[in-house]
Amino acid sequence: MKIAEEIMTRKVVTVNKSLSIKELSKLFIENRFNGIPVVDDEDNVIGVVTQGDLIEQNKNLHIPTVIALFDAVLFLESEKKFESDVKKLTGTTVEDIYHKHAISINLKTDINEITTLMAEKDIHTLPVLDDGKLVGIIGKSDVIRAMA
Repeated sequence: MKIAEEIMTRKVVTVNKSLSIKELSKLFIENRFNGIPVVDDEDNVIGVVTQGDLIEQNKNLHIPTVIALFDAVLFLESEKKFESDVKKLTGTTVEDIYHKHAISINLKTDINEITTLMAEKDIHTLPVLDDGKLVGIIGKSDVIRAMA
């Protein structure tokens, strides 16, 4: 059975959360990535940004239903989700749109666990860490190539 170390892409492009959306878009177009790890100033992985995050910037904003009661406004739906959606739609940098709690794997994670994570969590970009440091990345194409 194959493991992450055998199928991962070793040359990993990363971005910082201050990168502009325009520059991020260029990276996706030029490199045909599905997702890119987001790192802090010490190169620690702090999240992942995907093509889907860029696409979400152009979706229609759902205005939640509210009730005005005396001087208060009560949201009938999640106020937090609405605020998050507004932030993503108006975002100008990676920080505004990336997934802050990326799921990562280690070098010895087997392909069955990788495919299960991808399918059940609906994620298609998995950073590979060794002792907390980024050493590779696994995307959908890496898994498909390993299965072929």
